[in-house]
Amino acid sequence: MVAKIKSGKSLIGALNYNENKVKLGKAVLIAAAGYPKDAENLSFNDKLFRLTDLAAMNQRAKTNTVHISLNFPNSEYLPDETLRMIVSDYLDGIGFKTQPHLVYRHEDAGHPHIHIVTTNIKRDGERISLHYLGQNESEKTRKAIEIKYGLIKAEQQTTQTPDLKADIAAAEYGKGETKRTITNILGFALRAYKFTSVPELNAVLQPYHILADRGSKDSRMYAREGLVYWITDKQGNKIGLPIKASTIYGKPTLKTLEEKFRLNEQLRKPFKAEFVKVLDAVLAKPQTIRSFQKALYEKGIRCILRQNDDGRLYGVTFIDQKNKVVFNGSDLGKAYSANLLSGRFLPEPTTKSTDQDHDHDAFHSRTIREMPAGHDELIDILFAAEREDLAALQKFKKKKRKGLNL
Repeated sequence: MVAKIKSGKSLIGALNYNENKVKLGKAVLIAAAGYPKDAENLSFNDKLFRLTDLAAMNQRAKTNTVHISLNFPNSEYLPDETLRMIVSDYLDGIGFKTQPHLVYRHEDAGHPHIHIVTTNIKRDGERISLHYLGQNESEKTRKAIEIKYGLIKAEQQTTQTPDLKADIAAAEYGKGETKRTITNILGFALRAYKFTSVPELNAVLQPYHILADRGSKDSRMYAREGLVYWITDKQGNKIGLPIKASTIYGKPTLKTLEEKFRLNEQLRKPFKAEFVKVLDAVLAKPQTIRSFQKALYEKGIRCILRQNDDGRLYGVTFIDQKNKVVFNGSDLGKAYSANLLSGRFLPEPTTKSTDQDHDHDAFHSRTIREMPAGHDELIDILFAAEREDLAALQKFKKKKRKGLNL
């Protein structure tokens, strides 16, 4: 775990930073300690005024804002309850135990991390000293927490390969140069994960808003074994123009990927038996689809389920974030195929789901609906966007140029 402490003069600035992330779907408020209401019932002003009221107790203090981030390696996808306990222990260790604070889980980078917003002004107006706080109390507390919760130590994280500790943010169309954005994300995914097909690669790329596209099955691009990469929106819809695989650094063309598929088939074998044990342990208890996905997520596994419009489960893909391996249910054995798994799930309860459940489903797992026939089966299994034929795109451009010449 790596802790970073920033201090400042603007509580509203720190709060706005996190709340804007929430509005964009890139963060979730998972705790609000020291507030008279539950986190889900707090308005923006509720969150702000609780902190500013305390800060007003000491008008002489130049610094009244503390913004902390706790960062974890890619292999540590901790459930919210564990994160709340870690935050409580951490704030206790650095002398902020009684301070009201807000905790946000951020989902906009390639590693798990949370942000804490609080103030260093106490109820009696006394100021908590921030002098050497990061170097002294924070370091001692961090090390104790790593031992208590069995976390990867910060010193060990620095010796990991760049693939496993890269801070890779999801793509945002227009924010940066498209080709460079795709190259950076794709480079990380290709080196870090073990997948054996284009759909499995897309399962890895999905949270980063990148799509590998072969085109529709009746397209010229598909027939010629072409491949392009797109930036997508949060719903998986393609944005802008595609980038040819052959023009990207490392040339991740279909031919190149197929060589990697064969290698990954062997590299992921050592993880199969242990992965099956984890699934068996989860399935030993009665599960609904939602509880199944949630239980796996708490073990660091993303579960992507595919359903048709009638709700029938016809496909499942698992991504082990710890070992960076991807398996389809059928790869693990007949018992883990979508058909047999669907027969084991209990019906979902009719009670209203919590915001936390929605947040979990929105990012860590997906239930994807079947698309109409005639689309590329491999890609449409994972994404709901239509597959344009690049040949048609070129034809349109030619017609446009011809019209201009007239």
